[in-house]
Amino acid sequence: MRVSLLLFNVFLTLYRLFLSFLAVKFETCQQIEEVSFESSDPKFSVRPDGSLYAEQHVTNLTEPIQFMVTARDSAGKYIWETTVKLALAGHLNAKWRGRDAGPLGILELITFPRQHQRGSSNGLRRQKRDWVIPPINVPENSRGPFPQVLVRIRSDQDKEIEIRYSITGAGADQPPNDVYIIDPVTGKMSVTKPLDREERASYHLRAHAVDINGNQMEPPIDLYIYVIDMNDNRPEFKNQVYNGSVAEMSKPGTSVMQVTAFDADDSTTANGLVHYRILSQTPHIPIPNMFTINGATGEISTIATGIDREKVSQYTIIVQATDMEGSLNFGLSNTATALISITDINDNPPELDSKTFQGEVPENAVGVVVANLTVRDKDQPHTPNWNAVYRITGGDAMGHFAIRTDEVTNDGKVIVVKPVDYERNDAFTLMVVVSNQAHLASGIPSSPSSSAAVSIKVLDVNEAPVFPSNPKIIRFEEGVPADTTLATFAALDPDRFIQQTIRYSKLSDPANWLKINRTNGRITTTAVLDRESPYMKKNVYEATFLAVDNGSPPATGTGTVQIYLIDVNDNVPVLVPQEALVCERSRHGYPVNITASDLDSEPNAGPYVFELPSYPSSARRNWTISRLNGNYAQLKLRIPYLEAGMYRVPILVSDSGNPPLSNTSVLKVKVCPCDENGDCTVLGAVTVAGLGTGAIITILICIIILLSMVLFFVVWVKRREKERQTKPLLIDPEDDVRDNILKYDEEGGGEEDQDYDLSQLQQPESLDHIMSKPAGVRRVDERPVILESQYPVRPTVPHPGDIGEFIIDGLRAADNDPTAPPYDSLLVFDYEGSGSTAGSVSSLDSSSSGEQDYDYLNDWGPRFKKLADLYGGGGED
Repeated sequence: MRVSLLLFNVFLTLYRLFLSFLAVKFETCQQIEEVSFESSDPKFSVRPDGSLYAEQHVTNLTEPIQFMVTARDSAGKYIWETTVKLALAGHLNAKWRGRDAGPLGILELITFPRQHQRGSSNGLRRQKRDWVIPPINVPENSRGPFPQVLVRIRSDQDKEIEIRYSITGAGADQPPNDVYIIDPVTGKMSVTKPLDREERASYHLRAHAVDINGNQMEPPIDLYIYVIDMNDNRPEFKNQVYNGSVAEMSKPGTSVMQVTAFDADDSTTANGLVHYRILSQTPHIPIPNMFTINGATGEISTIATGIDREKVSQYTIIVQATDMEGSLNFGLSNTATALISITDINDNPPELDSKTFQGEVPENAVGVVVANLTVRDKDQPHTPNWNAVYRITGGDAMGHFAIRTDEVTNDGKVIVVKPVDYERNDAFTLMVVVSNQAHLASGIPSSPSSSAAVSIKVLDVNEAPVFPSNPKIIRFEEGVPADTTLATFAALDPDRFIQQTIRYSKLSDPANWLKINRTNGRITTTAVLDRESPYMKKNVYEATFLAVDNGSPPATGTGTVQIYLIDVNDNVPVLVPQEALVCERSRHGYPVNITASDLDSEPNAGPYVFELPSYPSSARRNWTISRLNGNYAQLKLRIPYLEAGMYRVPILVSDSGNPPLSNTSVLKVKVCPCDENGDCTVLGAVTVAGLGTGAIITILICIIILLSMVLFFVVWVKRREKERQTKPLLIDPEDDVRDNILKYDEEGGGEEDQDYDLSQLQQPESLDHIMSKPAGVRRVDERPVILESQYPVRPTVPHPGDIGEFIIDGLRAADNDPTAPPYDSLLVFDYEGSGSTAGSVSSLDSSSSGEQDYDYLNDWGPRFKKLADLYGGGGED
């Protein structure tokens, strides 16, 4: 059996007697139902549940208290012991924080718990002790010196054999490395540097015990090291500035906002318990303490009445957060700012600046501002609590005026929405009421609205004359002759209190049919009124006239006259259509539908009557008309066959007027041969056009000839293109200068006046640069570098009979000579050289009968040797 009891290092603040500050725990492998505890120090007692209580005041402690706690089972078979070490909280005594006496709670020696078992002889028999290490508590921020011994680890077997101790785990051989070390011989474990609980609150290590050969002597045991918190962190607010709001006139206890501070210290101890308080309030209106804060939660709420946005729109609160449950002597503090905005409610109704307002308006004006109503409201501008709503409650039964609110200034603009007439009412007195867009808050003793009277004076202006009936409608039959009086179109002057004269004039008369008397407004005609005129719109003719008074300034009125013209049968009907197409055989074709068009309207138009006149007689002999309905009839052949051609068929058309009007119209009928479907053939259409058979054949022959010429030209062009591709020209046709006309219309000053670089044209004396060129095409002005051709050598004096043989031999030699130029090649001679070895040709005279010396031909090269043989050396003439 292995049993372990925990060793406790307790750091608590004791304020009163009988304070439970520790619970003793134990672990055992056996099921023990009841355990009793006993303390070796009478100042402390242990309850059956393991709670440790102080029986006396211990606040005056100056040194840590250490005593033994013993645990026994109910049968008295097992006994456990452990050591308890108590000390006051580190913030109460600087000596206990390690400033003078080292770190708080460090144990120099561990007293291992003992386990006893009663023997059969009622005496105690000591059993082997297990290797037990209680949890270790180490305060943070210790100032050393380091390394500092925490606990000694030992095994029961160290008296019999030599033991070596080691530790493993995070803080020993794992990151963070070397925080804890152990003396392998003595088993003393030490901490090497100050610890920070906020960085790491606990460590879990394992202790090992082996002999000098490395054999495990004890099973590894867990070591739990807890870092005891010290108050080394100030509370930190999440925000440095908090923003909140509360409505004005709020009741006490209304929540405003909440501030929150976080302390990195242990929140289960006083080190991390934060308490809030308000340090200051700005401004101190109406009292310095308008708000309070919950010390535990940081919630800010109102504590007094009298919050008025119109007096204070924002409060600035300085809030302090202190740990150690708010202890100003031992706690650490921090501050933040809380900005509390006072939201507006409608607690101030609008007030008009005056009880009466004045204004004036010209008569007949619309949309003008008559008066401006100014208002004052203390609520927040541009909100429903401030926006003014104006209403007219009296003095405007006809609805001439309206009030619109200026969104910027909140003033009321009295506007005319319906014209006022000075002759009917020269003044108005309006009753106006103004209130807010939002309802007034409850509990406000004042009225929610304000009222005033608006006196408006109407100004008389010169009004334009008015035509009583506008437009004026007049009905007449068309055909009214000129100088006929249609009506009197007179206007009235609305200004009854002023006697003025009215003059009339014409503004619009599209057909120029009318005129008006300048003084009395009588309208007469100047031409015949025709209903079929293009100026008529749906039988109505419209004209516009002006009436101008002699006021200052003159005013002008406009009136319209609409003349409705009643139709008269004055237009003959016209046949529709004008042309038609029928088949030459009546059994193949279809009849032609005809109708009529009449500019008159019903009843002076249709139904129509269609007839064939008696003259010419061929009309009734060849054609017949049958009526379909009142507006349509059919024209068809009376005879079975009519020769193709163009025929003019007269048709008599009569309307239904009273009396009716008749008109003979000529219908151009094209008669043509038709196919089985009754459609006119192409040949027939041509025949109808007036061409005979001979003319048609001639046209077809011309078309065939034209197509043949086009085809022949296309074939010729393709053949020439093929020949050009087969045998390409030696030169570009654009570069061919043969048979071209060269115009030289400028004499110039000779070669000496020309600014030419003749060095480019001179034949070089040396051929070295040519010899170095690669084989290929050369310039025509370069001297060839290959061997000169050798023509057949002829006798010095050839026989005349050998001339033909000479030519044949020369031709053969030229054909077989690779150096000879190709056939029809272009030889360019664009430079004569600096001097001719042949001398001047001016010495030759074809008409001279004297002897010539041709020996110099031998000096011209091999190409002129044959010529020298023929004419030199005393040969025959």
